[in-house]
Amino acid sequence: MRTEAAAVAAGRRPVAPRRGAADPVKTLMHRHRELCERAVDPLEIAAGLEAHGVTDRTAARFRHRDVFSLAEEMYARVPRDGDTPPLTTPTTIPRPRLDWALLTLLPGALCAATLTGVRLTHGRTCLLVAAAGILAVTLAVRAVLRRGPLSPHSGAHPGPHRTGAWTCWLLGYAALGDGLLRAAVGGGPDGLPDGTADGPWPLAGVPLLTLALACAPAAWSAHLLAVRARRRLDTSRGLEEFAASVQPLLLGTVALFVCALAALDALCAMALGEPGFYGHTLTLGALLFLARLLTVHGFTHAPAVVLGAVGVAEVLAPATVFAGRLPGCGFLATPVESLVSAWGPAGVPSLFCGTAALTLLIHATRTLTRASSHAPTDQPC
Repeated sequence: MRTEAAAVAAGRRPVAPRRGAADPVKTLMHRHRELCERAVDPLEIAAGLEAHGVTDRTAARFRHRDVFSLAEEMYARVPRDGDTPPLTTPTTIPRPRLDWALLTLLPGALCAATLTGVRLTHGRTCLLVAAAGILAVTLAVRAVLRRGPLSPHSGAHPGPHRTGAWTCWLLGYAALGDGLLRAAVGGGPDGLPDGTADGPWPLAGVPLLTLALACAPAAWSAHLLAVRARRRLDTSRGLEEFAASVQPLLLGTVALFVCALAALDALCAMALGEPGFYGHTLTLGALLFLARLLTVHGFTHAPAVVLGAVGVAEVLAPATVFAGRLPGCGFLATPVESLVSAWGPAGVPSLFCGTAALTLLIHATRTLTRASSHAPTDQPC
């Protein structure tokens, strides 16, 4: 009081005491100014905050029970013309386009043509046909992953992790790995693969053709998940409600794709006259589909680690069988030989791919059920 009185007597205004962070929500609103201004409902702000790492624990520091209640206050405090909030408009949902719908059929068609050419040719011509076919299918798959539902959406922020090399290795093992493992356990192989299913190192065409044809159901399943999730985003009134509604949608989408994969595997086995590789094909297809779903939404670390681990395991499986032929090293081949005798050569990669697919599915139920995974957001100012 004496200080204020002295200041008044001296003709100066009393200096207000510093309040520090008296309004931290206002600071947060300034940091996410563009997000708050363009939001049409509190859930969009909540999704943006979630994408930028704001959790319920962080919201507690702002004296709110969760992120959604914090977003409600931020939405209510945004200044608008005439103090009337804008009308809530449904999220724009991309419709299926004819170009990417036809593009997803191209890998399967090229793979079928390549397998037919390999079976009808011999010697150097067969090698040239196989090399040209592999290049064509690779470019077609690359185009599918760059356009349409299997390409990263505008709100995703992909990291530096890449999975292309391990994906190619897993597909190569699906074609030649089981034959190599069977021959290795039997004391071979006695020669190089000749492109047939009856050679010393047989080629399995069913998994390759099935997975190439599966690009179409994978794209449609990813599109279905995106459409349904964004509709849930319009109707949900909280992050927990959105997660609870999207989780069964995600599981149903994966189950739908696996069913389509099983049907394609049966059709390809009939067309090529080879036995179906249901266990290996289904687990590998589910693994690659989940890895792509996570990559589409910007979660690239887990797919890279999991696919790399499966690739290393598939390298070690035949390597331990060959190492077991060395004097005194027979114990190294015992685990793989036991699996092959119990489940067949396809049981080894099925075990690896199935475990990895289950791991990614659990990870996806925690990440792809976030509102921020399906709502494009900007970086904070």
